Amino acid sequence: MRAISRLNRRQLGTLALACAAAFAGPAMAQEVIKIGYSGPLSGGAAQYGKNALDGMLLAADELNAANLEVGGKKVKFEIVALDDKYNPSETAINAQRLVQQHKTAAILVPHSGGIFAAQTTNERNNFIVLAYSSVPQITNRGNKLTLRIPPEFTTYIEPFSKYLMEHYGKKVALVGADHDYAKAWAAAFKPGWEKLGGTVVAENPMSYNRATDFYSGVSKALAAKPDVLFVGGASEPTALVVKQARELGFKGGFMVMDQAKLDEMARVVGGTGILEGAIGVLPVSADPSPVNKAFIERFGKKFNARVPGSEALWNYSAVHATAKAMQLAGSASDAAAIHAKLDAAYKGLSAEVNPGGVLGVDAVGGTLTRERGGAVKDGKITVVNTAK
Repeated sequence: MRAISRLNRRQLGTLALACAAAFAGPAMAQEVIKIGYSGPLSGGAAQYGKNALDGMLLAADELNAANLEVGGKKVKFEIVALDDKYNPSETAINAQRLVQQHKTAAILVPHSGGIFAAQTTNERNNFIVLAYSSVPQITNRGNKLTLRIPPEFTTYIEPFSKYLMEHYGKKVALVGADHDYAKAWAAAFKPGWEKLGGTVVAENPMSYNRATDFYSGVSKALAAKPDVLFVGGASEPTALVVKQARELGFKGGFMVMDQAKLDEMARVVGGTGILEGAIGVLPVSADPSPVNKAFIERFGKKFNARVPGSEALWNYSAVHATAKAMQLAGSASDAAAIHAKLDAAYKGLSAEVNPGGVLGVDAVGGTLTRERGGAVKDGKITVVNTAK
C-alpha cells in the first residue's frame, strides 16, 4: 500500500512538473529583443524623426511575422522610441535610459549631433550606434560599435555642383540650417564648390528647427545676387525656405542637402513647380525599381498610404540587417559580435528587404551603396548619376 502511495506521489510530482512546463511554455517561447530609437518626435523636425522611426516599425512587423530565432530561441522584436527634440544632450540621456531600462544592444539616432553624443559612451556601455547620418566623421572617428547607415554626403558635392554650375551659374549663397549636420555639410560643400571654380557670395545659416519665417535671412542672401542657393535641413522647413526665396524673386537653382527630400518638399509647397532647378538625393518615390515599388506599397499599407522617404527606406533595411547580424552572431546582447556580422548580414538580405541596394559594410562601419541624385527639370524629378 505504501509502495502504491509512493508511486502515486512520484506520478503526481511528474504530472505537476509537466503542467508547470506546459503553462510556462507560451510565456517563455519568445524572447523580446528591443532596438532603441532616439530622435526628434516633436518640434520642427518631428516629421523627419517620424519618417525615420516608421521605417524601423515596418521592419519590426515583418521580422515578427517571420518567427525568427536568435541563439536557438524564438524572438520578438520591439522598437523602443524616445523623443530627443533634436538635442544631443537629450540623446545622451535617452541612450543611457534605453541601455539600462530596456537592455538595447543597438540604438538608432537620426542626427549627427545625437550620434556624436551617443558615441561618447556606446563602446563602454556595449551598444551599437545605428547612425542615420551621412557625415563622414561618424565613421572616421574609429568608433568600433557604429554603423553609418546612408552613404557619405561628400559623394554628392561634385556632381551636384557641376550640374548647378552648368545650368545656373557659379555664384552660391549658403542659407542652410544651423544644426551640426547642416554645418558639416556646408563646411564640406564650400571648398568643393570653390574647387570647381565657383564663388560663395553669402553665408547666412538659419534655425530651421525653430522658425517658419525665413524672409529676413533669405533676403540678406539674395542681396548678394547668387545664381544658386545652398539649402537644407528637414524637408518641411527647407521647402519653406525655397518657397520664400521664390516669392522674393529668386530665379536660380537650389543645392538641397540630403536631409531634405524633393518629393516631401513638393508636398509642402503644392508641387514641383517651385522646386524647378533643385537637385538633391533621389527620392524613394522616383526610383522605378520593382523592389522599391514593392517597399512603397508595403509602407503605404501600414501608414495610411503615405509614401516613404529615404529615412524610412535606409532605416528599414538597417533594422533587418541588425536582426540578421544577431542571428549570425547567435546573440542579441553581444554588441561587438553583432557589429562584426553586419557586413555579412547586409550581403545576406534579400532584395525585398534591401530596396536601396546596400552592398555591405566597410572596415570602419559605413555602408557601401550605389546612391543616385535627383533633379527637378521641367516640373519632373529626373535621375542624376552621382558616380565620379
